[in-house]
Amino acid sequence: MVSLSPAIDRLGEGLTRSHLRACVFLLLLSLAAFLPGFSTLQPLDRDEPRFAQATKQMLETRDFVDIRFQSEARHKKPVGIYWLQAMAVSAGEALGVPQARTQIWLYRIPSLIGAIATVLLTYWALLAFLARRYALLGAALMASAVLLGVEARIAKTDAVLAACAVASMGALARVWLDWTRSLAFVPGRRNWLVFWGATALGLLIKGPIVPMVWGLAILVLSARERSFRWLRPLRFGKGLLLCLIVVLPWFAAIMLKTQGQFFADSVGQDMLGKVAEGQEKHWGPPGLYLLFFFATYWPAAAFAAMAIPFAWVRRKEPQITFLLAWIIPSWLVFEAVPTKLPHYVLPLYPAITALLLLALINGGIDRHRRGAVATASLVVLVPLALIGAILFGNWRLDQTLPWLALPLFVLALAACIAVVMAFRRLDLEGALWRCVLASLLLTAAVYPFAIESLRSFKTSPRLAEAVRAVGCPDPAVMTLGYREPSLVFLTGTDLAMASSGAEAANFLNQPGCRIAFVEARFGEDFGKALAALPGKPRLVTTIKGFNLNGGKLLSIEVWAKTQS
Repeated sequence: MVSLSPAIDRLGEGLTRSHLRACVFLLLLSLAAFLPGFSTLQPLDRDEPRFAQATKQMLETRDFVDIRFQSEARHKKPVGIYWLQAMAVSAGEALGVPQARTQIWLYRIPSLIGAIATVLLTYWALLAFLARRYALLGAALMASAVLLGVEARIAKTDAVLAACAVASMGALARVWLDWTRSLAFVPGRRNWLVFWGATALGLLIKGPIVPMVWGLAILVLSARERSFRWLRPLRFGKGLLLCLIVVLPWFAAIMLKTQGQFFADSVGQDMLGKVAEGQEKHWGPPGLYLLFFFATYWPAAAFAAMAIPFAWVRRKEPQITFLLAWIIPSWLVFEAVPTKLPHYVLPLYPAITALLLLALINGGIDRHRRGAVATASLVVLVPLALIGAILFGNWRLDQTLPWLALPLFVLALAACIAVVMAFRRLDLEGALWRCVLASLLLTAAVYPFAIESLRSFKTSPRLAEAVRAVGCPDPAVMTLGYREPSLVFLTGTDLAMASSGAEAANFLNQPGCRIAFVEARFGEDFGKALAALPGKPRLVTTIKGFNLNGGKLLSIEVWAKTQS
């Protein structure tokens, strides 16, 4: 096999001649990694359509203070992501995007921008630890990480939160490394503004998560120094004032509007509830994130695992100390909390990337260590398992295969094999660049082709299409049984929820154009109630699908009455 190392050397030299070139390359790489499937992927229940629907209701009511899902108060997260989504959708409306308020890709634009910003800010943060060439590679590995790619395509908080976290930690790293005389340059005079600006935005996006990450790191580093004096360049007085100026107006407004209920719900129920028990069936035992890691940080996870001995041996060096302080305390907190969701640890992945690359350039990844090649082979096994699951799902649910994705699957697996072969030749940098290539190929196969072919997953979009096919300009819609948030988002805020077949039948018997979705498990009850009524609605179609939340097959009848 032809070695790519000379080409990689030339590419790295050309791209790192200036920061502008490096950033342009990373921007294009991020778009290649995040855009496939961005606009075609259906709203992903349940969190994404909850966020999007709450934003849609802000636009409908012009109330940009309170957060609601239908008539229910949604007092879980601060308002920042809703404002960003509202701006994106308003821009889409101004540009003439058809039915902009039900186009989920518009709500995803802040997440896309957040993911791209995470990649660019990873490059900036890693420049405090590494030469340009390796900072570029580190940012490329972040762009190729599965978890960031997923979050870039979901209209919720976590991609923007990751950008805020890496910005604040990159600024903190410059202060720490300058204090320990481990920085190759003088930090900029506005470094403190980066730190506090990212913190303020992070507070509006997801509350205390960003301050928790840097706060735990500061405690560890200050204990090592037995002093907080090294933090002086961050200008805590001015920084805290900046945070108050940014966040206080909305927090005061929501407190007055809800009479303090927002804080009781968001802190007392949402945040402390996750600490006390696993919420919404997301419980997991300690150690689960380590298991998630090999999938969510693919394709570089196996190599990061090999860097652990290096990090332990060199743990007292200022650079390694900082990165461990960034990772370990927050990771332990996330492991201790009963509610486990893979994206919680995303703000820690840039630090893991930096550790991996420091190990690489300092000889800390030993190809000859027992089990090293087997560990590297996980680069092949993870996508192989994913491809198997996708093919099984396609055939089991829809009796088809994603034919257009198959050639790209083969190329992605070939690239993964090339990763292992490069590692065996001791071409570690080449192996990591091949990881980036493998991720791009797998992304191009999965999102626009493989997932798109899973018609059974598109239950809500197909029900919404059935409503449009009825032909009424403004029908009243009710659902019995199936009540995923994506259905509310796609069919309208006024979607009614029935609790019995009699209620759904009586709804159809009222004047005006009316449509009801009736899940099969309520079919007999609904049929009996319908037979007793004078009006006879028509059965438009039956939608068969699969609900990922609960993992069950669905059969939903669409009934319509178009005459008064």
